[in-house]
Amino acid sequence: MRNRLSIYAALLLGLSGTLATSCKKDFLTKNPLNAISGETFWKNETDVNLALAGVYSRLQTGFSSYNKVYLDGYSDNAYDRFGYFGFNNMTTGVVNPTNVPGTFYDPPYQGIAACNFFLKNVDKAPIGDATKKIYKAEVQFLRAHFYMELVQAFGDVVLYKKAPATVDAAKIPAAPKSEVLAFIHEDLDFAIATLPDTKYDGHAVKGSAMGLKVKAFLLQEKWSEAAALAQQLITGGKFSLSPSYSGLFITSTQQNNPEILFSTRYLAPNNVHAGGEGLETEVGWYGSIGVYANLGDDYECTDGKSITESPLYNPATPYANRDPRMDITLKLPGEKYINPDGTEFQHSDPVLTPYLMQKYLDMGHLPFTRGGASISTDQNIIHIRFADVLLMYAEAKNEASGPDASVYNAIDQVRGRAEVNMPPVDRLKYASKDALRQYIRHERRIELACEGLRYFDLKRWNQMAERLALVKNPAGAQLSYGEKNNVLPFPQGEIDKNPQLKQKQGYN
Repeated sequence: MRNRLSIYAALLLGLSGTLATSCKKDFLTKNPLNAISGETFWKNETDVNLALAGVYSRLQTGFSSYNKVYLDGYSDNAYDRFGYFGFNNMTTGVVNPTNVPGTFYDPPYQGIAACNFFLKNVDKAPIGDATKKIYKAEVQFLRAHFYMELVQAFGDVVLYKKAPATVDAAKIPAAPKSEVLAFIHEDLDFAIATLPDTKYDGHAVKGSAMGLKVKAFLLQEKWSEAAALAQQLITGGKFSLSPSYSGLFITSTQQNNPEILFSTRYLAPNNVHAGGEGLETEVGWYGSIGVYANLGDDYECTDGKSITESPLYNPATPYANRDPRMDITLKLPGEKYINPDGTEFQHSDPVLTPYLMQKYLDMGHLPFTRGGASISTDQNIIHIRFADVLLMYAEAKNEASGPDASVYNAIDQVRGRAEVNMPPVDRLKYASKDALRQYIRHERRIELACEGLRYFDLKRWNQMAERLALVKNPAGAQLSYGEKNNVLPFPQGEIDKNPQLKQKQGYN
């Protein structure tokens, strides 16, 4: 068994960041200017572990970092009240090459550059081939993750299978989406065949790669393939639902959690959310993510019926008898955060929507203050978890062959975890493929709310325009969808730097 230095211990040593970061203009083409050179590094397995930690550290940037939750602000779920990523314009239909967030584009390519740099150099290290192969599999998994981020946002993108030799060699056209997805599958197939078939411990494992491949299959509407692979994960026995839904999003109960297949990890006190002002300062103190009534209304009553159908719903007490996930995910009107000294915590800014996001906030860190206890914010950000796998299986199996017992059972498992304990799916009401499709989509919204997945789900379902049309922002403006052909435009700066990169149709 190889010696796997903790990614997070390696980050504390201060070397890993230098292996993974660089000036933006150079990151695709050569060793970072501030990095240890290839001639003096790669001398032993410790060096390789440090380099690997550097690659994993790229997950702490862009929408792979704690910023992932803000992606719900580009959907019908939530409102990015301070406009950190420009979603307030984009959700009113203003989408163009000058306002598309660079966060969608730059961090994934920086991650890909770090992966390609690692893969180019790791063979210099005098370590065993079997051990080296596992290192490569981890990095190829991470490269697939970064390309999935890009292809979901942009469709066709520039594809670097290895680091370009020169600056000019980096200036190439975008590859077709199908070619990028084929490369993603190639990386994931190697990872699945190579990575250990164990529980997730912060390093990618076989299940991590299988889960990401299921997502790729869903993006391609390869329903039978997605269902079969998800079924392997479900029956494989390495992952299971956590009995605690709320515990998935708190550091102390995230470690070795059987539900998590892949996440971005942090570790206080040195490796925390950016600048210490992470989710608890931004979401807890500033109330930066407001949640629309549209999402709140979608939570069922505890009898499994909607608020328009259930006799348990009382408009005078609208939050009684509701799906427990509602109170875990949202700060409800009238709900109080009580500080350790007994006083009520007050947000620094007025609340503009009916709810605020509560998921991922650790109440043990109260009071949430700027530069205070939240400096230790280190909740890991989940990318794939077992509940997601169950719901992906349900979706894929239903699309492939319609409702059957396995589809209902997968949904029921998600709804029936101990802390949630919602009733099983009504088999009579949702007996057809079309009806069950809508219910599965509803269940994904509820289970995965405020985790940054809604935008990509709505896009692959071609429902962004339909769903945004049901919502108005706090200023009273009707939301609308401005993406042409369901893809974002390339940032204008990338077009300017690379004459071979042609702008997406409709954005010229």
